[in-house]
Amino acid sequence: MNRKDMEAFAANWIANWNARDLDAILAHFAEDARFISPLAAEVTGSAVITGKADLRAYWSRALEASTDLHFTLIAAICDVEAQLLGVHYIARRNGKARRALEMMRFVDDRQVEGESFYSAQVTTLAEPPETSQ
Repeated sequence: MNRKDMEAFAANWIANWNARDLDAILAHFAEDARFISPLAAEVTGSAVITGKADLRAYWSRALEASTDLHFTLIAAICDVEAQLLGVHYIARRNGKARRALEMMRFVDDRQVEGESFYSAQVTTLAEPPETSQ
């Protein structure tokens, strides 16, 4: 993927989560993808999820537990040479907000690895300022 592809991917990823479209979210993952998240540990007992089927099970359970969910993109951080994409966003879930960073590694346009990082939860968090492109 080039920079433009990565930036478009980040925007679509945010839109897919906001629509709760699990099929669209999983469509770009390799079958044997590996994902690491402290939230996965809370839901499944393990911070490491391996394989698309287990990702579907984890995210299905997580979405069921989310009464409200909305992501706001802050920035897409692109390393085209390494095929790494960082999606920096505000995650609002169940009345709380936190900043998050999702690091994604791609091979042949398929996500093979991902890892989530989260700030502390707060009840309010300012929207990122609009930037001109």
